[in-house]
Amino acid sequence: MAALAITTPHYKLFPSPRNLHPTVFALQSFVPHPYAIIHLPDFNLAGKATLFAACRLSDMKMGQLVTFELDADQARFERLFTPD
Repeated sequence: MAALAITTPHYKLFPSPRNLHPTVFALQSFVPHPYAIIHLPDFNLAGKATLFAACRLSDMKMGQLVTFELDADQARFERLFTPD
């Protein structure tokens, strides 16, 4: 059985079942919109990326965390993402 949650120094993460890669990459973008639909293939990212439901431990804010393998993908996501 896969782990139900992953705890990092900054977040408690709940992996999306649609993740192709079970990795928390170093480049991260926290989206404070827990119910926004984020479909990573729509962003046409060049590298690997993962999506997690997330609780930011510093203030217990719920949202989503997208992690990226490449700097350019993080910049592209942050430029193109708009909450529903």
